[in-house]
Amino acid sequence: MYDKNDLYSKQLSTIMALQSETKFISSHSEGAVYLDPVKNHHLFISTGSHQRNDIICHFTAREICTEASRFTVQADETKHILLSPEHLQYINHSCRPNAFFDVDNLQLVALREIEEGDEITFFYPSSEWKMSETFTCNCGEHNCLGAISGAANIPKSIINQYKLTQFIQSKLNKDH
Repeated sequence: MYDKNDLYSKQLSTIMALQSETKFISSHSEGAVYLDPVKNHHLFISTGSHQRNDIICHFTAREICTEASRFTVQADETKHILLSPEHLQYINHSCRPNAFFDVDNLQLVALREIEEGDEITFFYPSSEWKMSETFTCNCGEHNCLGAISGAANIPKSIINQYKLTQFIQSKLNKDH
């Protein structure tokens, strides 16, 4: 059980810390983009609350590419989409994500409760078979995988703990 006043205080503290440590870039109906000058990367912070399975927003393909890039989300073997609205590209990776890009229904969906002031994150390998750029994850979660290079390089026993796109599920069934 939690105290709503404590939760509100925590959210307010998070928002205040973000404002003092980061640079505000832009505001959108579902979130705001900030730049963390210390880590030199963007954050997408929720401006509202969402319950599990809520549709945070709809998106479309601004452009369809045949190869992956750090800004695309994979929809199938040769279809990688640049997101529209463009600010969704600032949703970072986490090994304990709170959102999921449903590329079949073109929806960003809440995987668990998201409060105002929370960073919206997703698990990159949930939609990426082989990523264009491997990186070291610094999410700090107890289940952090360390090197993130795509679903192809994660043991089935671990990857199956995540919500995955139909494309990734089909690849796992075929290749693992």
